[in-house]
Amino acid sequence: MEPQQACLKVLDDAAPEALHWTVVLDRALKDRLLDPFTIRDVRGAVVKGLAALAREGRVVKQGTGVYRSRSPEG
Repeated sequence: MEPQQACLKVLDDAAPEALHWTVVLDRALKDRLLDPFTIRDVRGAVVKGLAALAREGRVVKQGTGVYRSRSPEG
């Protein structure tokens, strides 16, 4: 699974709770959504993926390093 897809899944599963990027990374690794042996710099990939998702409007950035899933209403 690509890092952005993994981040979306983790945030969707946690909705409406907002999560720090470190928690998103931890949950993605624990749920085996990401493989740290095949993804170079998995930490950087998650951070960059979350930033890109926020720029695209697919997730909401609530503070420094804290993200939540966009609500279905808008």
